Amino acid sequence: QVQLMESGGGEVQAGGSLRVSCEASGRIVGIKTWRWYRQAPGKQRELVASSTLPGLTNYTDSVKGRFTISRDLTKNIQHLQMNALKAEDTAVYTCNADLIPTGAISIRTYWGQGIQVTVSS
Repeated sequence: QVQLMESGGGEVQAGGSLRVSCEASGRIVGIKTWRWYRQAPGKQRELVASSTLPGLTNYTDSVKGRFTISRDLTKNIQHLQMNALKAEDTAVYTCNADLIPTGAISIRTYWGQGIQVTVSS
């Protein structure tokens, strides 16, 4: 059974850096797209960053130049490096992946549980 698990969240002061990671476990043929979403209290969930093979990345405007999404192809892990963090980056960050499980014939989408990132000003 495929599962996504986030790690690396926590609290950091404004201007600091934090890296969150997401590992996909289970029998997986390949991962086409990784995404990070976030949801702050009282706000709608927003797509923060995405990474699609063979190398296309996209970021929401508010994080461009500060966040970097990357993937480890050998370990089915993706990372979101967050620099110059602001109080408004505070949210629950959730990873998402479009992948093909072993034995499947089509791409399926999976979600992690989410991890808290708090930026104190």
